[in-house]
Amino acid sequence: MPETTQSSLLREEFNRWAEAGRGEGMEQDHLPITLPVLEKMQLAPTDNILDVGCGSGWLSRRLAKLVPQGRVVGMDVSDEMIRHARRASVEFDNLMFVAGEVAQIPWQPHFFSHIISVESSYYWPDPAAGIKDIFRVLRDGGSAWILINYYRDNPHCHQWGSLLAVPTHLFSGEEWSGLFLDAGFTNVTCAIPIAGGLHWPLVQGRGATERVQGRRRAAHSRRERIKQVAVSGPV
Repeated sequence: MPETTQSSLLREEFNRWAEAGRGEGMEQDHLPITLPVLEKMQLAPTDNILDVGCGSGWLSRRLAKLVPQGRVVGMDVSDEMIRHARRASVEFDNLMFVAGEVAQIPWQPHFFSHIISVESSYYWPDPAAGIKDIFRVLRDGGSAWILINYYRDNPHCHQWGSLLAVPTHLFSGEEWSGLFLDAGFTNVTCAIPIAGGLHWPLVQGRGATERVQGRRRAAHSRRERIKQVAVSGPV
């Protein structure tokens, strides 16, 4: 399926979710896996953060409170979700929402200190292109985090794809890590629960969850930086 067609399907489907009020219920479902990661991110008050697939903005608002001198940008492919997010966030001065696609993030390079995406990346039409553009807008030394409960190593989720109205990607943790490495990330880690206990207790009573985290090189030459940006631009 062409990427433009898949993006249109995503926009239409999540616009329907927004109109049905489903965006407002995502916080209850996703907060348990997100709170431990917010602690791991070690946010500073001046950080700039991008929330990819922000939905109605529940996480973006939480992040805005944690970086009062910084900026939070929530981005979603659904313009209706963005309208809901804006209406619910008028009291925030350091928070804005934009409609956009992860493979073409509407922002300048090397701006964000941290980028996070919760239960969104398996919907992206081209995950490799999306992670490359995340790398493009992430500052040196910044970190990117993907949280998902739909991945190949979790057999309990495999039936979900057939129940959804849009295409999804059922990648393994190793495949997600490979996409980060291919995009230029270093210090990539993937934490997946295994038999006998959880590596990262991101889900409480909901089954297995995966976390993929990558960190950009802290320092590199100007020539190397230009090469990396050229490679990681929108596809």
